[in-house]
Amino acid sequence: MSEIIIRAATSLDLPIITAIYRHHVLHGTGTFETQAPDEAEMARRWGEVQSRKLPWLVALRGQEVVGYAYANWFRAREAYRFTVEDSLYVAPDGLGQGVGGRLLDALIEACTRSGARQMLAVIGDSENAGSIGVHRSRGFADLGSMPAVGWKFDRWLDVVLMQRALGAGAATVPA
Repeated sequence: MSEIIIRAATSLDLPIITAIYRHHVLHGTGTFETQAPDEAEMARRWGEVQSRKLPWLVALRGQEVVGYAYANWFRAREAYRFTVEDSLYVAPDGLGQGVGGRLLDALIEACTRSGARQMLAVIGDSENAGSIGVHRSRGFADLGSMPAVGWKFDRWLDVVLMQRALGAGAATVPA
């Protein structure tokens, strides 16, 4: 297996990012979207993250993008400005191979450098053991769950909330 390289996403990565996300929308419960966005919409989302000076990363095996992760504002209100929410998606053939962990490690580091103090994981489906496990292994604490808040694939889905401090966390006043 080739080494996994993490780098900043570029506009050239958007077709494969769109395809990876499309797979998760159509076949998974990690996202509650039910209609897969097209490449133009994914470009808009990527641009929004870029405009906020937040990271959007891709994982490469050789020259192939096998996953991506990004952080965006948790909420738009000013008081939340030091809190980000992560998103992490791995191509089906890259699952269970450490890609998600490598992406999350790099995302945590990049968000810490950007001045974020808290990272939240809002995980679709309480049965999403892979996502819950990779977040726990990176120091995220369980905050609880919101039972039956999503309806997808003819069943109710929970949302699991997890949180991790970044850098000094709440120990100091932000700059």
